Amino acid sequence: MNNNHSRHDQKAQATAAEDAIRLATFDQYRGLLFSIAYRMLGTIADAEDMLQETFIRWHQSGDQDIRSPRAFLVTIISRLCMNHLQSARVQREEYIGEWLPEPLLTDPNSDPLKALKIDESLSMAFLILLERLTPIERAVFLLHEVFNYKHTEIAEILGQSEANCRQVLRRARQHVGDVSRRLKASTQDNTDLLDRFLQATRTGDMEGLLALLARDVVLHSDGGGKAIALAAQIKGAEKVARGILRSMEKQLPKEVVGHVSYINGKRAVIGYLHGKPFSVVSVNVRKGRIKDVFVVTNPDKLTHLPRLQEDSGQNAASS
Repeated sequence: MNNNHSRHDQKAQATAAEDAIRLATFDQYRGLLFSIAYRMLGTIADAEDMLQETFIRWHQSGDQDIRSPRAFLVTIISRLCMNHLQSARVQREEYIGEWLPEPLLTDPNSDPLKALKIDESLSMAFLILLERLTPIERAVFLLHEVFNYKHTEIAEILGQSEANCRQVLRRARQHVGDVSRRLKASTQDNTDLLDRFLQATRTGDMEGLLALLARDVVLHSDGGGKAIALAAQIKGAEKVARGILRSMEKQLPKEVVGHVSYINGKRAVIGYLHGKPFSVVSVNVRKGRIKDVFVVTNPDKLTHLPRLQEDSGQNAASS
């Protein structure tokens, strides 16, 4: 009887040790997996759901002979995200107004994932470009261009032929254009122009605002039918400037307080109303001018942002 208990205890200890190893292995790649899922889906909640489902499948894989845990996990999450995008695309076509990605807090001291890959491919501008792609194009493009996977690896991950992956990548590049040229802007340019943009909007300085905007600037606004939003897109420097200043004067609650933070790898402003996130404003800079202004006010997309702390007033800026 004692021998049976002993064997049972040993088996339980071995299982617990194996579970601990599997959890540690998953945690090692968590940042990479979230980086892929968020770029694929554009929302934090969906990316976290895919992460959870990937962990369940990883845990259930048990006795399988897995040569590379990293390849196994990337394969699972890439395929889950492609499947999820099929239904998400239908929802986005029915979305009220323009659909923008969910703002992701990327302050150096913030969670969610310290190993998160932060670069231009996390920016709002880049993620919006990706909306032009089909799920398979998006997966191939991201794995090759952002995460540096070879065509042979991508073919295995997605269950496609290598030749097909090459063809898909060519199509994806045609749809998004020269991404590196379109998105390349120094962090300093982005910071300087955002500061001057905030100053001009705060003071109602029309001429100052026009001086910062590219002639073909686009204002993207996402209220999701649940919050104040400008027309889905406003194009052209004068129309954008007037739209922003009119909104500041007539639609923005006077009690909103702006707090400078880092969103999607770039400096941005979170607007708070009574301590709760109310809006996120960020800009995309090209050739020394603001090429895009992004305003997210859909409350569903602001739930992952922290409430305003009492001692953070020193970083406040009117938004």
